[in-house]
Amino acid sequence: MNKIYVCIIFIMLSLNSFAQKNNEANDKKEILSIMKKQEKAWSNHDLEGFMKGYWKSDSLKFYGSNGLTYGWKKTLANYKKGYPTKDHSGVLKFKVNDISKINVDAYFVMGAYHLTRKVGDANGVFMIIFKKIKGKWKIIADTSC
Repeated sequence: MNKIYVCIIFIMLSLNSFAQKNNEANDKKEILSIMKKQEKAWSNHDLEGFMKGYWKSDSLKFYGSNGLTYGWKKTLANYKKGYPTKDHSGVLKFKVNDISKINVDAYFVMGAYHLTRKVGDANGVFMIIFKKIKGKWKIIADTSC
């Protein structure tokens, strides 16, 4: 009788582990999809479209070469100031090197970006934190340099 209980427990744990791995794979797929949409929007000089991947909140944090910026509106304003034309924004490509789960509703993503631009190419690295808010993945913090 004990062998049956052990088998049942083993099967239940295995199914739970499989479900968690499947959920994590789906989360990562959704996050990568958002980043692909951001690449496309940026490359079309659609900065508002690019910002759809970010949490539209005053609590959004962006840390870059000019220091810490708080808020979605201020981050968008900084992008508009720094990339005023298509020649400045260019074509964006992300290279994602790692996506790691922080907890059930948050991941950090590390990678590099490359801008091919008429005004001169730009490269850098980033670490962003995605959090599921109201059922949607949003960037709540971004460190890019």
